[in-house]
Amino acid sequence: MNFKKELLDKIKSNSELVGILGLGYVGLPLAVTFSRNGINVLGFEKSDKKCDMVNTAENYIGDVKDQDLKEVVKRGLLKATNDFSRIKECDVLIICVPTPLDKFKKPDMSYIENSCIDIGRNMKKGVFISLESTTYPTTTENVMKPIIEKESGMVCDKDFWLCFSPERVDPGNSLYKTENTPKVLGGLGADATEIGVALYNKVIKEIHPVSSPRAAEMVKILENTYRLVNISLINELALLAGRLDIDIWEVIDAAKTKPFGFQAFYPGPGIGGHCIPLDPFYLEYIAKKFRFDLTMINSAGCIDNIMPHRMSVKINFALNRKKKSVNGSTILFLGVAYKPDINDERESPVLKVMDEVARKLGNVMYHDPYIPEVTTEEGRSYTSVELNDDLIEQADCVVFATNHSVFNIKDIVDKAKLVVDFRNATKGIQAPDKIFKL
Repeated sequence: MNFKKELLDKIKSNSELVGILGLGYVGLPLAVTFSRNGINVLGFEKSDKKCDMVNTAENYIGDVKDQDLKEVVKRGLLKATNDFSRIKECDVLIICVPTPLDKFKKPDMSYIENSCIDIGRNMKKGVFISLESTTYPTTTENVMKPIIEKESGMVCDKDFWLCFSPERVDPGNSLYKTENTPKVLGGLGADATEIGVALYNKVIKEIHPVSSPRAAEMVKILENTYRLVNISLINELALLAGRLDIDIWEVIDAAKTKPFGFQAFYPGPGIGGHCIPLDPFYLEYIAKKFRFDLTMINSAGCIDNIMPHRMSVKINFALNRKKKSVNGSTILFLGVAYKPDINDERESPVLKVMDEVARKLGNVMYHDPYIPEVTTEEGRSYTSVELNDDLIEQADCVVFATNHSVFNIKDIVDKAKLVVDFRNATKGIQAPDKIFKL
């Protein structure tokens, strides 16, 4: 039987069943994108709650439109299950599971490995398998392939095909979504690349094939290492600028008038999200296996790690100027999401600043219209308080930690006793004795 021809024919006729393992920030938008193009999708999710929510069209991902989810579920194009034996029904399997780091910044590969075990034990012959979870170069070849071959008894590039195609999700981005963000794809062999291009071309406008899975894996790491290094650089320069009594945002605005050779990056309390603080350290991990030290990544990571502490020092400095201490003062943080206008606090540096302030016996409070409750890295739990005039006026210090567009900056500054601004939210507002910037 010619498995490749059979699968390509199914893809051409829209009769393939796509299985997506993991229905989180990457998996659910991808599942809805395929379904909206008339392709049947079966989502595999270990969380019973998420399965029930998908099957009742109850949306839990901000980048998915409620109406789109309702439509594809109503039409029967998208279903979710926690029965992984149904993998055998699928012609295509796409892995979108988490790839966290442990506290020593070592990759936790258990989610990918367990997905490969489930696939190997249940899949049929002639299946195309794509990994979208961020990982280090050589994962597809040296981790996935051996597990799937062992569990299935099948041979890669004969009985099934493997590729790596990194997710490029940017939560809250109103312009670039799954379907219009160019897709990089590296197959383990020419047939895998051909099948992958045929599949993804149906739902994504631009596909960019590369020579191998390890090249595609490196692409994803490069993208976010570039951002880590540049944001860490501007954070370090911002700390120096503060000592020199220079407004770093004024400097950046002037520098970006140069029409070539400069791209603006902006300082903040640290780097958050599911990519930039984590992805470069996958590369650092594999580099050590090849006896190679990535000093640039290490240095950038050190700067990023120190920023929340430096922000707590800034709060302490501002309070001291008002003859107050952190101990006993009420510090109100505005925003805990890692970027504006999203409901995602993963790796948010604001939570680390809150821990630092709490350890100094400050009374920590926060308001975030998108995030009703949080638990910090050190295990402290907080609930978002209602933002009103009394709260702002009574706080000893108001911190603009995330620059959500719903905040009335001028009004808050007018009512606050003291403001610490991590994000240049107060740009253009003149209150030198009240506002302290990063």
